[in-house]
Amino acid sequence: MVIGIGRRQFIYVLGGASFAWPLVARAQRATGKIARIGIIDDSPSWDPFRQQLRELHYVEGQNIAFEYRRADGIPDRMDDAAAALTQVPVDVIAAFGSTEAKAAQKATKTIPIVAMSIGDPVAAGLVSSLAHPGGNITGNTILGPDVVSKRLQILKDAIPSVSRIAFLWNPDNASHPATLEQYRRAAPLFHMTLVSLPARTADDFNQVFAQMLSDRPDALLTTNDPLHLMHMAAVIDFLSKNRIAGMFQIRQNVVDGGLMSYGVSFPDLFRQGALYVDKILQGAKPADLPIAQPVTFEFIINQKTAKAMGLEIPITLLARADEVIE
Repeated sequence: MVIGIGRRQFIYVLGGASFAWPLVARAQRATGKIARIGIIDDSPSWDPFRQQLRELHYVEGQNIAFEYRRADGIPDRMDDAAAALTQVPVDVIAAFGSTEAKAAQKATKTIPIVAMSIGDPVAAGLVSSLAHPGGNITGNTILGPDVVSKRLQILKDAIPSVSRIAFLWNPDNASHPATLEQYRRAAPLFHMTLVSLPARTADDFNQVFAQMLSDRPDALLTTNDPLHLMHMAAVIDFLSKNRIAGMFQIRQNVVDGGLMSYGVSFPDLFRQGALYVDKILQGAKPADLPIAQPVTFEFIINQKTAKAMGLEIPITLLARADEVIE
């Protein structure tokens, strides 16, 4: 298997958009109106999004303002936060992950929504198709060809004896049931059995940890679910103490002590989202902006964590990594 290595790249299909989206950019540019962008659960992860907008000559307080609402990854609170943003009203809602995007979708059918880091936006019911989203939602997806199989292959290459894997997922995340099914179909191809670890709320993590102690999986696969990311430090600590390998989706989890990650660059997703916000503020319709799909993924290994677990990562696998943290 060949892992995609090299400069991070994304398909930014930005041309060919219609310039008739109402009440947004043309009037803003002509009248000096400040564009208002709604964000739920702000965090440092959003910094590349704001930086990209600055590079596009948006200056906070002059021609752009951010409206922040907190939900702490809780679905009901996300619904309330999204509804509150529509009452401002904001010109665009920028959403991270499927749960936020679904909350925004419930709140408005007219305000443009740019959804970033979505699993399967079609399966989640967010868009009609990747090429022609329809409605008021566009954005980008974390999925690429055979991502699930590639993660399992990397685990097998790193730990040939791995036979039982666990998948930590959120039943309230619209993209996760489809991902769970993909793992269920792919696991037998690698002679693995799959343990399902659902976690809807923060209180569910104690049960997840107890189930892992009982089932003793060889490895845990995680997602970028906003609620789960808030508790990822505890997950990494649990895996470390119990010498369970972790396959994560984002680089930061590996920097923080996780074993490996294979996935897209999150900063790139946020930057691409900002490009779409700019297009919409200039008059493009979300319906005409295709869902951007990643073409290059990054593979990160934390060699220090591997050594602490007593794992010897094959030299051939280390050579395929985009980054090895010593």
